[in-house]
Amino acid sequence: MDSEIFDRAQAVLTGRRMKAVSENEERIREINEKIPQIREINEVLFNTGKDLIAIISGGRGQDISEKVEQLKQYNLGAQAMCKKILAENGYPEDYLDTHYTCPKCSDTGYNGSKFCDCFKSLCGKLAADELNKNSQLELSSFDTFSLSYYSGENYAAMKRILEYTMQYAATFSPNSRSILMFGQTGLGKTHLSLAIANKVLEKGYSVIYDSAINILRSIEKEHFSREHSSEMIDLVMDTDLLILDDLGTEYESQFYTATIYNIINTRLNRGKPSIISTNLDLAGISRRYDRRVTSRIIATYSCLEFKGEDVRLQKRNEI
Repeated sequence: MDSEIFDRAQAVLTGRRMKAVSENEERIREINEKIPQIREINEVLFNTGKDLIAIISGGRGQDISEKVEQLKQYNLGAQAMCKKILAENGYPEDYLDTHYTCPKCSDTGYNGSKFCDCFKSLCGKLAADELNKNSQLELSSFDTFSLSYYSGENYAAMKRILEYTMQYAATFSPNSRSILMFGQTGLGKTHLSLAIANKVLEKGYSVIYDSAINILRSIEKEHFSREHSSEMIDLVMDTDLLILDDLGTEYESQFYTATIYNIINTRLNRGKPSIISTNLDLAGISRRYDRRVTSRIIATYSCLEFKGEDVRLQKRNEI
């Protein structure tokens, strides 16, 4: 794991933990002012902690066990009374608990002796954000996608695609279906895939967006390095949404073809969605890639065919 990403993730978790504690202290102050009875109960509970230390320090054997158990039962009863009083006053029973972002690890990043899933997920998201720094994510949105450059049957087809991708982004989950966007260049594939990425990122999910050739080169570089690192391929496999742009523009090689199949197959097996865009049509994909790649895509992806005249050329002619 990259040390910079690790440190940044730790800093995020520290911030979450401090925020949760601070908010809890504020709620305690609020309740102490509004419900003096709870303040009195909490003071008694605080003092039982001192009693427990005194018992352990001053006694031995069975007597300690019995007294500790009595204190435990007393505390549980007092806590139950607090929850009852809170509910009677219109508050949730857990109002005075510390509400961490991750209940499993209390925002420490560790679940037992292992990294918590929340920490691993956060590291993946931060690493994906780092990869996306040079992309044009901020330049594309559904609002800036215009159907005025399409007409007739092409307009109807593109309207359906726009509505589908907007719904896909609005309802995205890590179990969403994968999408293949195919058609000639300049028809909006990149624009709509980036618009989806923006909405998915707003929901707090991790997204990796890049051209197929850039991702494949990074994986190849790590694979054949002395360290034989797997950081890039792990990120690609684990991210909530992978967007591979311009599939088919990469060099034809056995390693790239095998890697593409591995990415597609592994993410499908894990139930993780991908969006692939390509200028190839379905027949072109079949010619370029072996049957395993083609069958996995056509059988399991939502295939969206982009139609019309090159929008970039139309915009250029408007000038």
